[in-house]
Amino acid sequence: SIVIVQWADVIICKTRKLSVFQQGMNNWVLNTGIIFETALAAFLCYTPGLDKALRVYPLRIWWWLPALPFSFVIWVYDEFRRYLLRRTPGGWVEKETYY
Repeated sequence: SIVIVQWADVIICKTRKLSVFQQGMNNWVLNTGIIFETALAAFLCYTPGLDKALRVYPLRIWWWLPALPFSFVIWVYDEFRRYLLRRTPGGWVEKETYY
């Protein structure tokens, strides 16, 4: 769940005002990092014997799915926030949420 929600976090941290659709996903270091993080989490979860060494329970594949709606909501919220930033520069949203 943490890994999947981190996908949304890293994507929303790419730009401050531009939408992901305007900016694009052309940063291959970022894309490689997302793939590596996911592969590392899968490796740690599904390598035989490693679950006993780390004292974790091997995850079933559908247990990864409940985090997807939360990741989507985080991304949609931030896209809407950016839309408001672009639409009303210097407004309340910018004063309260712009860093």
